[in-house]
Amino acid sequence: MEPTRAYPLFGGAFSAVFPRGAIDVSDLRPVPDNQEVFCHPRTDQSLIVELLELQAHVQGEAAARYHFEDVGRVQGSRVLQVESVQPLNLETLALRGCCQEAWVLSGKPQVAKENQQVAKDVTLHQALLRVPQYQTDLLVTFNHPPSSLGPENLSPPSWNLGDFQQLVTSLTLHDPNIFGPQ
Repeated sequence: MEPTRAYPLFGGAFSAVFPRGAIDVSDLRPVPDNQEVFCHPRTDQSLIVELLELQAHVQGEAAARYHFEDVGRVQGSRVLQVESVQPLNLETLALRGCCQEAWVLSGKPQVAKENQQVAKDVTLHQALLRVPQYQTDLLVTFNHPPSSLGPENLSPPSWNLGDFQQLVTSLTLHDPNIFGPQ
């Protein structure tokens, strides 16, 4: 994948700039229709963009925590530690025209990989972009397991928070019909 080119998501309804070397997981295995999943070619890092039903019963920081805990439950996390939750400046987003609220959460769910008994802390960064006009919560997740801290001369290098932020801020809606009739 080109380092600075916007990559189409959800059949071209969205696009975003991904870090160099990102591999589209749908080329390797089935991925749910509401997700776009990318992995690093040499580490266990991944980036996930999800279109989720708006959780209108939670607002503000509680909405970011809700999605973090929901992902933790799905992954079978034994411990969910939230390190920080910060509002995201809407003016920095390509989606600023339709996003009414945005949050970034960093936390450490304790997750055991498939066929492993020992759970390990994974650093997880999530951006929640709330788009109530389309009844949608957009969740962008950066999984950063401890094993992804490879040598500095790794090619391409491990992803960092700057790569995650570029993805989040560049996420652009091209076709609102993806949300169905309004």
